[in-house]
Amino acid sequence: MEKKDFHVIADTGIHARPATLLVQSASKFNSEITLQYQDKSVNLKSIMGVMSLGVGKDADVTISAEGADEADAIAALADTMKKEGLSE
Repeated sequence: MEKKDFHVIADTGIHARPATLLVQSASKFNSEITLQYQDKSVNLKSIMGVMSLGVGKDADVTISAEGADEADAIAALADTMKKEGLSE
């Protein structure tokens, strides 16, 4: 299993547009990918799951992936988080 922690720096947190981009990025991989915030964990391939977390600015989240392409998935999602200005 691969994991990576992120600190959300975007003023709007993970709202609709970046959440959609994260889900689209995660959906390209076969691995099971989860987004964890506080004590909740959701499937990162589910837009409703991601939106239900209500991740705001200055939140700490963890993305984890388990499967054959887990390392590639984490790398791609980290890239998406950075490109979208969600984390550093």
